[in-house]
Amino acid sequence: MRSAIRHSALLMFVLVLAACQGESVFVPTIEDTNFAPSLGVDLAASTRKPSGLYYRDITVGAGAILPDTGVRSVNVTYSGALRNATVFDAGTATFSVGNGGLIAGFDEGLRGMRVGGRRQLIIPPNLGYGSIRFGSIPANSILVFDVTLNAIN
Repeated sequence: MRSAIRHSALLMFVLVLAACQGESVFVPTIEDTNFAPSLGVDLAASTRKPSGLYYRDITVGAGAILPDTGVRSVNVTYSGALRNATVFDAGTATFSVGNGGLIAGFDEGLRGMRVGGRRQLIIPPNLGYGSIRFGSIPANSILVFDVTLNAIN
C-alpha cells in the first residue's frame, strides 16, 4: 500500500513538473500597455530604439551632450514609476554611465541627452530587472523614468 502511495505521489509530482515546463510567463510589451494618464506617456511622440527602449525629450538642454559611448560620471534628478504611476524611487544621484552599474535601459536612455535636458524613458522588462522582483518592483515590469541631466562630470 505504501509503495502504491509513493508511486502515485511521484507520478503526480512528475505530471505537475511537466505541466509547469510548458507554462509561459507573461511579459508585457510597451506598445500593448495602458499607462496611468498622470505619467504623460505618449508613444507616438517618443523615439523607439532598436533595443525596445522608448524615450522622449520633454526639454532639450543647452549644455554638453552625453556621448553615446564611454564611461562618464553624471548627476541626475530622477523619478521612477511603474505603469500604474506607483513611484518606486526618486531623488538626485551621481553615478557612472557606461560601466554596467545601471539597468541597461537607464544607461542607454541617458545617452545623447544634453545637460539641462529632461527626458522620459520607457524601459521594457528586458532592459530593466527582467524576470526578477527587485524590492517593490514586480518581475517583468515596464519602468517609466523622468530624468533631468544636471551635469556631466
